[in-house]
Amino acid sequence: MDEVAKFAVGLDVGTENVRAVVVTVGKDGAISVVGYNEGPNNGMRKGVVANLTGPGESIDRMLGEVERMSGYEVNSAYVSINGANVMSTQAEGMVALGPDDHEITDADLDRVEQAAVVGRVPANRDILDVLPLSYTLDGQSGIKDPIGMVGSRLEMRASVLSVLAPNALNLRKATERARVTAEKLVPSVVAAAKAVLSEKQMENGVAIVDFGSATTSVAIYEEGDLQYVGVIPVGSHNITNDLAIMLKIDTDIAEDIKRRFVAKSINGDAPEGEIIVHKGREEMVFSRAEVNQIIEDRLAEIFDAIRKELKGAKYDRKLPEGVVLVGGGAKLKDIAVYAREALEASIKIGMPKKLGGVADAIEKPEYATAIGLAIMAAIEGGQEVQAKSKQHNKSSSKKSGGLLSKIFKKF
Repeated sequence: MDEVAKFAVGLDVGTENVRAVVVTVGKDGAISVVGYNEGPNNGMRKGVVANLTGPGESIDRMLGEVERMSGYEVNSAYVSINGANVMSTQAEGMVALGPDDHEITDADLDRVEQAAVVGRVPANRDILDVLPLSYTLDGQSGIKDPIGMVGSRLEMRASVLSVLAPNALNLRKATERARVTAEKLVPSVVAAAKAVLSEKQMENGVAIVDFGSATTSVAIYEEGDLQYVGVIPVGSHNITNDLAIMLKIDTDIAEDIKRRFVAKSINGDAPEGEIIVHKGREEMVFSRAEVNQIIEDRLAEIFDAIRKELKGAKYDRKLPEGVVLVGGGAKLKDIAVYAREALEASIKIGMPKKLGGVADAIEKPEYATAIGLAIMAAIEGGQEVQAKSKQHNKSSSKKSGGLLSKIFKKF
């Protein structure tokens, strides 16, 4: 087996599905995908853990195949976090450095970061990350990296990502039930941005929308930095539910119809005709116009909420690079045409950046978050290895371990 410098894991815990991606980082810095898998999730409501057992078991089952495919035992990962309680806050802080010839160090940056967040984030929220936007040194603004510079007064403007503390704690406990330590919790849309956005897009100004099953997340980048994050508690599964209720059908059939939906044809006319679905020997016929209307009504609500997020952040129709769509909802037919009209902006479907290994199979919008998490984990640390470890059957070993633990606890 070829030796590698390290490997890293991204674990996307969604409301309906869990996905994992394992990457290796060669000594030349090249990142390659060596394992991936996805599976259904249980026990989540709109991005938040509703019970610990469901997500823990779902992650456990899904990771078994990931470990067999990659040859690595997954014990830790960067994990996605979602829900309407995920938010960003603008914060500013200032510290005195001492003599005029004081050279700025990492310790000084830690001090000014602490000064910026104190009192800005309520006690019931966990800080996920503090992302510096710019520094000001002795009145000189617009500094991106002040390390090594000299001065006596340092100020910082930053974007602070936070989440309700119980939600973060419960997500960590859910992953621990699968014996996976969450090294870092990252908002899903921020992780997806790492996988699909270019430096040029983030510098010029771009929004990324993670159109998930139960939530829709929005992140805005400008001048290379994250400016805003917001989460809307509505997603593509709401479309499925609407179809099931209005057409009086099972959700499985409704999901199949949703995938066939054409939001708008290229010339702007709504398509006509019928949609025919077979359930066993039964043939079910639906008016395409009626199906279109049901779906468009829900899409109108979702994209109206997205636009309100952009307006609230003061970026509506002010993004030169437009909007990039990722997530399962981005696979709806002609969704880019609909989104362009609804948001009055250029629209792209985000595809993960080209990576080595077996990445071709997962270059899809729904894998953007998991791939972004793995890239972040690889860049910021990763797990040191000398060679591929022995393959493991995660599910069987964990379940037996869990049973023994319960027995010992009784004694």
